[in-house]
Amino acid sequence: METTDHDKVLDRREIAAALLRALERRHEVLDVIVESKDRGDAVAKLASLLDTDEFCAEAVLNLPFRRLTQAERKKIREELDDLDAVLQWTTAARPYATGAHFRLRPISHSAADTALFKQRCADQLGDDSDEKVESERQRGSELMDDESGMWLVAEDLSGDEPKAIGFAFGELTGNEVEVRIWVHPEFRKQGYGTATLKQARSELAAYFPGSTLIVRAPA
Repeated sequence: METTDHDKVLDRREIAAALLRALERRHEVLDVIVESKDRGDAVAKLASLLDTDEFCAEAVLNLPFRRLTQAERKKIREELDDLDAVLQWTTAARPYATGAHFRLRPISHSAADTALFKQRCADQLGDDSDEKVESERQRGSELMDDESGMWLVAEDLSGDEPKAIGFAFGELTGNEVEVRIWVHPEFRKQGYGTATLKQARSELAAYFPGSTLIVRAPA
């Protein structure tokens, strides 16, 4: 998936915030790490402790000891302040990127989900025939039945009714989960892609604990 500069700023901001929380609770963080069975267990427990996703928890786990000094902590805090300053004006252009009033839910066979999926097939596959749509949906159902995939609908909850804006697809291959997102063309360049990806990381990490999430091209 193409990552914009704004998306990178948001990701970096989340990582910096998680690192600061980890350093403030460094004794608890160390206890969690040494008591974990393995790396995957440590990442999951750190994500829970720090109220973050596993992407940021990985960054905490990879933090070298040299970053624990007061001077390094000051650098991280200054970086966080700088990133917040950038986001104060960029979020005005992409108001939905923060993920507030946003959710992912499993895809259903409702008429609305089917219509949105048909639009996705036309946009990404160049084929929105009933046969192609049904074939793709059948493949998704088989993946979910086998617990080797999860297809989710992204919804904006800021209005009176939920508004479906796209999909997040997670498919398990070995110990990796390939993550792809798709946002309806009408809702692009507003931050929905960032919000979908952020939410997908935490949702799919819960569906496939201990797996590595790999972001691929748009689905």
